[in-house]
Amino acid sequence: MSKVQIKVMDNGSLRITGDVELIDMEGNKFDTKPTFSLCRCGLSEKKPFCDGSHKGKFQSVVRAE
Repeated sequence: MSKVQIKVMDNGSLRITGDVELIDMEGNKFDTKPTFSLCRCGLSEKKPFCDGSHKGKFQSVVRAE
């Protein structure tokens, strides 16, 4: 299995890169690409994926130190 990277985007989504399976609570697998973004703001019409609806409307919390 290749390395998986999860990048927390400032005021945006979670960017997932690598060979990963995304599965819902019932065990259903989502079709994903090698890089995809997950919604953090709750505004996306394509949940759990980000569709860019957060732009100008979502502010993430301050980064951990």
